[in-house]
Amino acid sequence: MEINKYAKAYTEVLEIIKYFPEQEYKKIPKEKIECYKKNMDKDYKFTINPEVDLAEQNVSKEASAIIITLFRDYFATEEQKEQLKELIRLNKTKLEKEKREKYNPDNLFENNLKKDDEKIIANNLPIEVKKDNFFKRLINYIKCLFINNNK
Repeated sequence: MEINKYAKAYTEVLEIIKYFPEQEYKKIPKEKIECYKKNMDKDYKFTINPEVDLAEQNVSKEASAIIITLFRDYFATEEQKEQLKELIRLNKTKLEKEKREKYNPDNLFENNLKKDDEKIIANNLPIEVKKDNFFKRLINYIKCLFINNNK
């Protein structure tokens, strides 16, 4: 089943990167793209709408992780790489903290009530609509993944 997840993720990644500008697409090594093509799930149909933000589309966690890795390895500036490292470190720290809180029997019911209140507040906030090019939305999507994991 894990192999199937990654085969589907490769299919998703190939669909996403075909919308990259040619100059950006060429930054990805051909061997890597060929590996994705070789290991993709040929029966899985995945399409994206380049007019809609990637965060609003059904992209798997595995494909998101691959996109983040591609961004880090081939597109990110040194400053962006440092920011990614910091976001990953913060994400790990937050995840460890959540695990400690989640499995603490003294706070089990109290935490569930707080999370429900936070979700209600978050769902009632206004949404800002932006029009960016596809590559910029991709970068924002990657940032969004880390930000959502850090909340």
